[in-house]
Amino acid sequence: MQRTADEYPARLDIEYPQSLDRISTLLRPILAIPVVILLWFVPPMLCTPVALVLVVRRKYPRWWFDFNLEATRFHNRVNAYLNLMTDQYPSTDEEQSVRLDLDYPDAAQLNRWLPLVKWLFALPHYFIVWLLVGLQSIVVLIAWFAILFTGQYPRPLFTFMLNVERWILRVEAYAFLLITDRYPPFRLG
Repeated sequence: MQRTADEYPARLDIEYPQSLDRISTLLRPILAIPVVILLWFVPPMLCTPVALVLVVRRKYPRWWFDFNLEATRFHNRVNAYLNLMTDQYPSTDEEQSVRLDLDYPDAAQLNRWLPLVKWLFALPHYFIVWLLVGLQSIVVLIAWFAILFTGQYPRPLFTFMLNVERWILRVEAYAFLLITDRYPPFRLG
């Protein structure tokens, strides 16, 4: 992934698959059960303790960042699998076709008190994300049939799904992972 000077500090890319296995796609709801159960035991992020450490000590412990980064990567690999964007069963430690990167924050540059209210400032994003996730459900259903008949994920649908996942990641990076004070842009992509 190439970076530009004004790029957001949370980046996600998923390789477009040239072809997808029809049987795996057909059975995905069943095949995904173990990894969804595992996901319940891996918290996607630990924001309350990080917020407290930022407010009280003005630090972002590297080990906490690393944990949140790996948990977020795993969560996004599971999402890509559930959204039919890859046939690779989600690994707990390998990058696979899902590449996610977060910039380690300089806690001294972050506003000390903003972590207490970021979740509130992100309310407009929650509403839009809620609508986009609803659309994603419809797109996954359409893609499921397309893959069963053609063996391919329609490129425009894949791009839409990827862009929604990027939006969600930017909101998580701001409001919950607390790696940036830069408000997430209101845009797909």
